[in-house]
Amino acid sequence: MKSATESFKENARAALDDAQLQRALAGLPTGLVANRAAARARLPEFEDLRDVGRDIKDHTLAHLDLYLELYERNATAAGARVHWAATAAEAREIILRICRDAGAKLVTKGKSMISEEIGLNADLQAAGIEVVETDLGEYLVQIRGETPSHIIAPAIHLTQDQVEADFRRLHTELPKERVLSEPSQLVGEARQILREKFLAADVGITGANFLVAETGSSVIVTNEGNGDLTQSLARVHVVVASIEKVVPTREDVSTILRLLARSATGQELSTYTTFSTGPRRPEDPDGPAAYHVVILDNGRSEMLGTAFREVLRCIRCGACMNHCPVYGAIGGHAYGWVYPGPIGSVLTPSLIGVRSAADLPNASTFCGRCEEVCPMKIPLPKLMRHHREADFELGGSSRGYRIGLKLWAWLARRPRLYHVAARMAVALLGALGRRRGAFRSLPLAGGWTRHRDLPAPQGRTFQQLWAERKAGAPR
Repeated sequence: MKSATESFKENARAALDDAQLQRALAGLPTGLVANRAAARARLPEFEDLRDVGRDIKDHTLAHLDLYLELYERNATAAGARVHWAATAAEAREIILRICRDAGAKLVTKGKSMISEEIGLNADLQAAGIEVVETDLGEYLVQIRGETPSHIIAPAIHLTQDQVEADFRRLHTELPKERVLSEPSQLVGEARQILREKFLAADVGITGANFLVAETGSSVIVTNEGNGDLTQSLARVHVVVASIEKVVPTREDVSTILRLLARSATGQELSTYTTFSTGPRRPEDPDGPAAYHVVILDNGRSEMLGTAFREVLRCIRCGACMNHCPVYGAIGGHAYGWVYPGPIGSVLTPSLIGVRSAADLPNASTFCGRCEEVCPMKIPLPKLMRHHREADFELGGSSRGYRIGLKLWAWLARRPRLYHVAARMAVALLGALGRRRGAFRSLPLAGGWTRHRDLPAPQGRTFQQLWAERKAGAPR
């Protein structure tokens, strides 16, 4: 984890040079981004709902201990067993014990970023338990030995040709001459393979989009139905969720759900929104015989009394990364851990330490689009700036960066000298780039010009243009 996040710059360079990855990421603007814009336009009260959703989460976080205790009481009353895990290791130990007590040989899983965070699959497999991801995107990255590259679209970095090649390589029991030229054919093959796993599973593990304190219910939001099969067909259902997933009431869930799918995929609601409350009752036609909920802290309680409490409002919609120019250029794997994009640039340093992930909060243009589209109005650029400041105070920046920043600060404190220097620099760059209109190579800007042109200045600074405008304005 530490080495992966510390190698962000190397990962980013490799991603920019990966032609296949660039083709896969090219669909973001016309896919998820366009869908969200259309969904937002169809809901006039969308902005008001953002305010309400933010307030619900802020209220819950301010009284988190009370709502977690209420959730535990109501979940226990419904027949659930609630387990508390302070660390990732404790969560893995609890889940492994549940699986062993159930005599589990096969575990099916729904999509869960928390299980990725704690490294659950590797732990179960080391204990001799087969683990199968049932979300199609998660299944694709699992059979490739990869990790998800997006919160809601784990395999967004893959092309259809790659998926077909992986299926032909792995599903050797199926006819070689089968046709897999259409997405529906690939989905059908995955359904055929996974159906046997659902029926044979001893334990089903899912995450939770929400934990409802009022009823002791867990809620999952999916488009494939794999989550429902995972939790209803296995003898034991295990829910893994972090402490900030709790909300007070079903009405609160309903409000936030109006924001979640629209922000994530542009849908009014996901295809399946499933509330689970305890194990199967005598009158129920199906469902698990045992129902466990593992609630994880893993550093989140330490964030509650800090400026980073706001990031705990996140509902994992992925809108920030869909709209982020940095994520759109390099994808999710470059970020080196579970949470990519702007949310990862804030959450990862908060959970594993800013010194272990110092490059992530710097992986931003500060254009503000992430905050603009976040349904919970999380001020992601502000929080990234806090991490940058912390890293600087800890002496984590490079010597060249610190010297450059000090020189810039010295110049910025002298406005007249700053303006003279800016005019000279703009004039020089404008003259040098006049013929081509842009630079493809420039000292101190190699990281930019290696992959894109840097437009040449037009010859005047903003201050000069502003002064000319003021001088020509009527009095």
